[in-house]
Amino acid sequence: MKFINTLREGERLSGIYLCKHKQAAVTKNGKPYENVILQDKTGTLDGKIWDPNSQGIDDFDSLDYIDVVGDVTSFQGSLQVSIKRVRKASEGEYEPGNYLPVSSREIEPMYQELLACIAQVKNPYFHRLLVTFFEEDEEFVKRFKGNSAAKTVHHGFIGGLLEHTLSVVHLCLYYCKAYPILNQDLLVTAAMLHDIGKTVELSQFPMNDYTDDGQLLGHIMIGAEMIHDKAREIPGFPKKLESELKHCILAHHGELEYGSPKKPALAEAVALNLADNTDAKMETLTEIFRTAGEQKDWLGFNRLFESNLRKTTCGE
Repeated sequence: MKFINTLREGERLSGIYLCKHKQAAVTKNGKPYENVILQDKTGTLDGKIWDPNSQGIDDFDSLDYIDVVGDVTSFQGSLQVSIKRVRKASEGEYEPGNYLPVSSREIEPMYQELLACIAQVKNPYFHRLLVTFFEEDEEFVKRFKGNSAAKTVHHGFIGGLLEHTLSVVHLCLYYCKAYPILNQDLLVTAAMLHDIGKTVELSQFPMNDYTDDGQLLGHIMIGAEMIHDKAREIPGFPKKLESELKHCILAHHGELEYGSPKKPALAEAVALNLADNTDAKMETLTEIFRTAGEQKDWLGFNRLFESNLRKTTCGE
């Protein structure tokens, strides 16, 4: 098989891919067709079956591994594949590790690094709260290690939530050294917990899609509720500390239009927003440049950055 990130317009695609999504649709002329999203560990590819009842188009469902033959085309600047033949693949024909995107860093060493950060938190209530989540709640730990940090955009891979959280924690530790006004225990605790709601907002791989609670509530609200529930189990947890911590979570997207119910009112909330935004955008750029491969030209307008992007060329 050829990995999705290596495909180019005009190529013939032939190989086994994960069908992440399948949906029946109808053209403007009333002709039925099917939308398919193919996935491997390098990304996803939009596919169309224009004649679903034709010979060579066998039955399959979402989350099946499928053997696909089709032509790679371009539509509105994005690649897609016109599927000519497809069948459901059998176990043993494919290696599952080729189809699920995984962090380039090893999961367990990252998690141990995160646990070491808990030891730096001196406030007994914050420390106990972190231990309750990251050391004692086995189901939470399993989901936290395996979840992505987003459906798309950045850290959309197994271990992505862990990798993103660890990066945000390290940025916040630097901020604490540079800016003494910051309460390190509050900021580091908030950094470690800021995206825990994503363990509920997003389903696990291979789906990695929004759950009902994800659609209705979102990870910010879910995370604040999770913190409230755990804090109630800790005898004497101060209400003021809980409110300040939850404020950092509720404000960590920085702006109301970006999904935060509150704008930052504490220095720690401002710092958390900056750290979260920094890591998200730098990882997004990393993934854009990785996808571009050896391409040295301008990469085209990007809606997130509202700019045409390209790699730097100094030193070449």
